[in-house]
Order: sequence, then C-alpha cells, then structure tokens
Amino acid sequence: MGVRPPEHDTGRDENPTTLPVARDATVHAYVRELLVRHRRSLAILVAVNAVAVIASMVGPWLLGGVVQGLADDTRDIAPGPILAGFALAVLVQAVFVRLVRLRGAMLGERMLADLREDFLVRSVGLPPGVLERAGTGDLLARVNTDIDRLSQAMREAVPQLAIAVVWAALLLCGIVVVAPPLGLGILIALPLLLAACVWYFRRAPSGYRAEAAGYAAVAGALAETVDAGHTVEAHRLEPRRIALSEGRIGSWVAWERYTLWLRSVLIPAINVYHVMVLGGVLTVGGIFVLQGWLPVGRVVTGALLAQMLVEPVGMILRWFDELQIARVSLARLVGVREIASDRAGADGEDREPDAHRIVDARGVRFGYTEGTDVLHDVSLRVPPGTRVALVGPSGAGKSTLGRLLAGIHAPRTGSVTLGGASLAAMPPERVRRHVALVNQEHHVFVGPLRDNLRLARPEATDEELWAALLAVDAERWAASLPEGLDTEVGSGGEVVSPARAQQIALARLVLADPHTLVLDEATSLLNPRSARDLERSLATVLEGRTVIAIAHRLHTAHDADVIAVVENGRITEFGGHRELVAADGAYAALWRSWHG
Repeated sequence: MGVRPPEHDTGRDENPTTLPVARDATVHAYVRELLVRHRRSLAILVAVNAVAVIASMVGPWLLGGVVQGLADDTRDIAPGPILAGFALAVLVQAVFVRLVRLRGAMLGERMLADLREDFLVRSVGLPPGVLERAGTGDLLARVNTDIDRLSQAMREAVPQLAIAVVWAALLLCGIVVVAPPLGLGILIALPLLLAACVWYFRRAPSGYRAEAAGYAAVAGALAETVDAGHTVEAHRLEPRRIALSEGRIGSWVAWERYTLWLRSVLIPAINVYHVMVLGGVLTVGGIFVLQGWLPVGRVVTGALLAQMLVEPVGMILRWFDELQIARVSLARLVGVREIASDRAGADGEDREPDAHRIVDARGVRFGYTEGTDVLHDVSLRVPPGTRVALVGPSGAGKSTLGRLLAGIHAPRTGSVTLGGASLAAMPPERVRRHVALVNQEHHVFVGPLRDNLRLARPEATDEELWAALLAVDAERWAASLPEGLDTEVGSGGEVVSPARAQQIALARLVLADPHTLVLDEATSLLNPRSARDLERSLATVLEGRTVIAIAHRLHTAHDADVIAVVENGRITEFGGHRELVAADGAYAALWRSWHG
C-alpha cells in the first residue's frame, strides 16, 4: 500500500508569491553556462579521476592472472613482481584519489560561489515593485534554505557525480574488454534498477518542489507574524495566525513524509540490484567456465570489477537523488532570471529626460492585483522646482501615486514622464539618477556611519558627509559618537534609533543630489517639533528642486506651492493652500480637523 502525495496546499491563497520557479529550459541553460565557465576544471577532474580508476583496476587484473595461473597449474608464478605491481597501483590510486577529492572540492566551491554571486546580483537588480508584491517570506527562503540545500549539492554532488559516471563507465569498459559475456550478468539486474528509478524520478521532482514551497509558506507565515506582532496582538489575531502556521507546517510535514517514503522504496531496490549484479555475473561466468568458453582468471577479474561497480552506481543514484532536491532549489534560485521588469512592454521610448524635467502623469490607472485598480484616471503635471503636497485620507492612493511618480511602478494604462521621457521605459538605474524616493522605511547597514552615508555617493569626502548631516540636523549626535564617522552602526554596533535612521536616509538624499524627490512621510518617525525643525533645515537643500511630498501632517501641505487632494484613487482638488481652504471642500475639512 503506497503513500499518496498530500494535497498541494501551502497556503498561497493567503500569502501569494509572485517570484517564479524557473522552467526546465532555464535551469538546463544555467547548468550548461556553469559547466562552460568551469570546463577546464571539469576536464582536469575527469582526467585525474580516470587515472585513479584505471589504477584501481590493476589489482583485479593481477589477481585474475594469479587465479588463472593456479588453474593452469603454472609453477613459475613470481609473487615479487605481482606484489610490486599491486603496491605501485595502490600508491598511484591513493595519490590520484587525493587529487580527485581536492579538484572536486575546488570545482564545487567555485560553482557554488558563482551561483551565490549570480543570485545576489540578479536579486539586487529586481524591480522594486516585484519585490514589494512578492513579500519577504519566499525571497528569504530562497536566500537561506535553498542556498543551504544547494551547498552540499554544489560542493559534493556535482563533482562526485562526475567522478562516479567516469568510474562506472571505465569499469564497464574493463568488464567488456576482459570478459564480454559477463555483461549479460549485469543486464539481468538492469530492468529492476530502471523500473525503480523510473518510478522514483517520476514522483520525486514534484514532491521535492512541493516540499520546498511548503517550507517557503511556513517561513512566510512566521516572518509576517513576527514582523506584525503588535498588530496581531492589538487585533487579537493570535488564534488565526497560529491556525495558519499550523496548517502550513502540517502541509510541509506531509510532503516531507511523502519524499521520505519515496526514498524508502528506492534504496532497498538499489541494494537488491547490487546483489543481483554480483549473482548474475558469477552465474553467467560459472556457466562459461564449466563449458570451457571463458578462462577462470577472466571471470575472477570480471567479477571483481562487477563488485567494484557497486560503489559508483550507488554514488550515481545517491547523488542523483540529492540533485533532485537541489534541482528544485536551483529552479527557485534561477527563477529570478525569468522575472520580467514590471516596466517591460511599457509605452514610450527609452531616452534621457530633456532639460525642462517636467513630471507629467496622464490618465494613469494602476492596481496591485489583477482587476482591482487603486488609481483611476489620475493626471498631474508638476513643473520643475515646484513643491507639491499629496494629501487625503489613509488608503486613498497617495503613496501609490508617489511610487508611480518615482518610477517604482509602471502604470497599467496611461503614462508617467519626466522631461518628456517615459519613466516606465527607463532602466531602474537611470530613473534613480533623476528621481529619489524617501519613505517611512529606512535601513541602517552594518558598518561605519561613513559607509552608510556613502551609499548615495561613494566618492563623497568627509566634508561633504558632515555637510549632509548638518543639513538634516544630525551633525550634533553624529559628532558625539565614539569614533565619529568611523563608528560602527547597525546590528552589533552603535544603536541607531528609528528617528536617527530617518536622518541618515535624508542625509543620503542630500548626497545623492537628485533634481526630483518624492518624500513619503520622510519625517514621520520624528516628533512634530523635530520634524518641523528638520523640514525648515531641508528647505534650503530642496530649494530649486521638484518635490512631491506625501503628507499626513498638514503643515507640510501648508508650505507647498500646490496641493493635490487624493480621494478613492482620484485627484479631487488641486490648488494652493488659501485657495483650497476658501473652496471649503475636502482639504478645508482636513485643515479644520488638523487644527481642532
């Protein structure tokens, strides 16, 4: 009675993952690319392994000669040369086996390093919109779990599989050369091995893929619960989150049991195959010796070589099974290569903005999910040097509009241009040179404060760094650090409060010196008085730049040149502060509410 695979339910309906798993063609192409990169190392590994295998075959050949001599009642058998030849073969085998292990380990580490670097480079280059929609759970599972699973495969499975294939091929060639009829003994057991492997490998890939997806779903649920711990507690969602986690863990464990059952069928079949091979070779060889069709010495040599086949065949199947697990992880890692930019296919020609640098959104519609738009036919024209404040109730679409104006997302319909050039058609790197987005989420990297600031401009001098800190009212606390700009900050270093992390982000903005900025509550983590002081300090830095500020504190809107009121994904009011207050509409109501 077999074990049926569990229902393929990893809870993705509640935690959708948009990062794809690579198709077979993509995985095969990447593997070929890796092998081509390391073809010289692979060729050396095969050559060294061939010498080691040939040296290992000298012993059975010598022993077969001794047995044949005894069978022929030969009295001039010289043990000295035989022992010397055997000792030399063992020495050569030992030396080259060491080289095989060394070369195999080097090849595996280099390929693993290439894989990690390729994944990191591609992940860093993913469109921000794609990462935001995917969430952190699946990406973290790929970075951690899938890389860990691939480590053993790349370090050991790939080189060991190459070694085993060469080993088995040379042993088979040796058997065919020494005693061709003994190949019939190997063929007797072959159907059992083929049947077991076909049965297993039809089921294993999908099982391991579902197992990996199940773990990613578990990681996603746990990460979300921990990150939103206060929200879960405030809304009393603990039972629901526990039930969700338990459901995903149960699904993952069910797939783990299923893949374990698959291995519990395959491994005994392999053991029976090994017994049948040796039994078949001895049976066929015995018949041929009794009939006088084959010398007994050759049968002994062939039988010993057949017995030696046990290890390389076992290695091939064992590591091939390991590669099935690794292949799923590789497909998940290489899958980032199949992610098309959310800008792909956007209307407009990829070109540099003109000198006027007007931000112009026309007929923009956009939604995060299929069939549901957050923005509805939004149009907004911002001349260079203008300060625009986007205000409105929570969930109205202000931040979404800001992200489109910053080039993070491409509109579903309509266009967003900067100086006549479509932001959706520009590569992300070029967009960042012209437009900077600063939001409420800031990250302090582990390392010196100087390096954290130089992320925006690597060539910045210390004087420029201090000037940027001064512009955001951070010079005083930065100067009080134990080692100034050389002070280690981040995890394990000097503790940086959220408010100071926000100032570091704004200092990076000053250093980056873009001509267009989108500020999404960039001072939200500061208290109102500090935020007001910082905004006054930034005013001189922002002078002459185009600034689009998403504001909940209406004093930001009061200072802006024009105000756009966003309600239900539409701009319902547009004008100056006095004009909108006099109109006694939505903005006037917000202003009165703000002032009590």
